[in-house]
Amino acid sequence: MTSQRVSLSPPNQKNKSIKNMTIVTKFGGTSVGSAERMLQVADIIKNLSKNDRTIVVLSAMSSYVKAEGTTSMLLEAAEDILLPNSTLYLDIVSKIEANHLKAVAEGVKNEQIRKHAARDVSDACEKLRSFMSAAEIIDEISPRSRDVIISVGEKLSARIFSAILQDQGINAHFVNLERLVEKQFDPKTLDQSFYDYLSSRLTEVISSLDPNCVPVVTGYLGPIPGSIVTTIGRGYTDLTAALIAVGLKARELQIWKEVDGIFTADPRKAPRAYLLSSISPEEAAELTYYGSEVIHPFTMDQVIRASIPIRIKNAFKPDGAGTVIIPQDGIDALKSDLPPSLGHPPSREISLERSKVTANGKGSRSGHMATAITIKENITVLNIHSNRKSVSHGFFAKIFSTLDRFGIVVDLISTSEVHVSMALGPHISGDKIKLAVSELQKYAVVDTIGDMTILSLVGREMRHMVGIASLMFSTLAKNHINLEMISQGASEINISCVIDGTMGVKALQVVHDACILGETD
Repeated sequence: MTSQRVSLSPPNQKNKSIKNMTIVTKFGGTSVGSAERMLQVADIIKNLSKNDRTIVVLSAMSSYVKAEGTTSMLLEAAEDILLPNSTLYLDIVSKIEANHLKAVAEGVKNEQIRKHAARDVSDACEKLRSFMSAAEIIDEISPRSRDVIISVGEKLSARIFSAILQDQGINAHFVNLERLVEKQFDPKTLDQSFYDYLSSRLTEVISSLDPNCVPVVTGYLGPIPGSIVTTIGRGYTDLTAALIAVGLKARELQIWKEVDGIFTADPRKAPRAYLLSSISPEEAAELTYYGSEVIHPFTMDQVIRASIPIRIKNAFKPDGAGTVIIPQDGIDALKSDLPPSLGHPPSREISLERSKVTANGKGSRSGHMATAITIKENITVLNIHSNRKSVSHGFFAKIFSTLDRFGIVVDLISTSEVHVSMALGPHISGDKIKLAVSELQKYAVVDTIGDMTILSLVGREMRHMVGIASLMFSTLAKNHINLEMISQGASEINISCVIDGTMGVKALQVVHDACILGETD
């Protein structure tokens, strides 16, 4: 592929019309999943770039079904390489190539630009086939090799989108980040200095380009110590956009998704949920952890540290205001810029202040209740009862060392001196849980309960709300919903409980209406 390689530094091209403010935009795979969608995104970029310098970071093309997306297909192909006598991985690459060539044919009118882009797509897929065939011969797929394979998705989408922008007269520049990391780092000791290094390198790369061009950047950051999927996770494109925003001191980071922004609850499950105009970073982080796909946690950490607001917007409804995640020290500066809430209840004040909830739950809508509620489904509860032969500190030490040995992460925990209940997330395999239980049973009585749901009520000012926990639990009791576990985070901005999975949606609805809308009748 012809691209801006990060190991090269072309000279800046001076131009008097350089824009002063920078916006970094990141588009998810569904937003760029076809030529039609890429053309819609191109319109968004054209409008943004009229007033601000605009950086574009893209995920790999995807459909509404995540398993059918390019990255998922590439991961499937990587697994297939090691299967004896299987050539399915070659068929997968051919399907990916066909999908992307179709996007080029439908999205680019200029013959020369179209031919150039199509050739780059075919060349990239041919290189991928050769790489996979070599891996098949040596019968090994290392974490680094898997990274190389999945990186092709972002390279293809960014290359095609840059061609679509060029076809529309925009000075777009494809930026391939596969050689970004030039220093050695120990994957066991990665700390903030590593992410500061990445941000600095990204700044060097973007700053080396014509300041009037629109850089179209791959979400893939190149080889990351310990593998990008292991170290960062599937949401690494969010982190790429965040680190660019930090390095360039962007006015705003925009995350374009398939939803209007952040709602008080999932509107597909709670019909009365409404869009929030603003939310605090702490609230957004809690919602992400407990089930709402708001934003990658690394993105949150990096951008908020730099006091840069994050705006969540809908790529299919670009005129919507979205939701802004506001750093506390940036609130005053944003007061005049924030749009009103699109929801029917009164929009939250920019100060994010809320009135206290009284013990009887009759808080008025002139103030505010909790901010949002979410559920995390397919949870397994692990109950561990001490056989009383262990002292308490030894009991806990054995439990957590056992879970660590099997790579089990705990979502919620509730403890007493001789009893521990833990909620385990949906991505932990049943085999791992069985192995851990077998080990734990050597010094405790253990039972598991499957098909449970975590219900989490989140609000930045909940620590000051008298009676909010009582209102939440009495609402559940009134609706005959039993609690298996109760937990409150140390930050005191969320209250979580575990309930039967079949009651999850009903619990979401009734607690939302009582604790967020203030309707208790």
